Amino acid sequence: MTMWDYPAELGAADRDLVGYNVEATDGKIGKIDESTNDVGASYLVVDTGFWIFGKKRMIPAGVVERIDDTEENVYVRLSKDDIKSAPDFQEQDRREREMYDKYYETYWS
Repeated sequence: MTMWDYPAELGAADRDLVGYNVEATDGKIGKIDESTNDVGASYLVVDTGFWIFGKKRMIPAGVVERIDDTEENVYVRLSKDDIKSAPDFQEQDRREREMYDKYYETYWS
């Protein structure tokens, strides 16, 4: 498994998480605008809303800790500041993730 794969125990490979809230370790950070389930290339695009002026962030699937389908929440092992300081998501970032690899490898264990 890589940081770009959901943890197997979550069973997220077949789920559509668009519209779910994202909960950082210290509270809600935004909503999922886009999610992918590609092996070795799964990620969430989170719209942070007004919290950081409507910026979008790409979050690798490997940092997802838990999914609550009843409440439609996805819990990640990142703080709000971790997500806030991540690079802005741009359309070309779907194919060119090098800067995300460098940023998020700090949180990958």
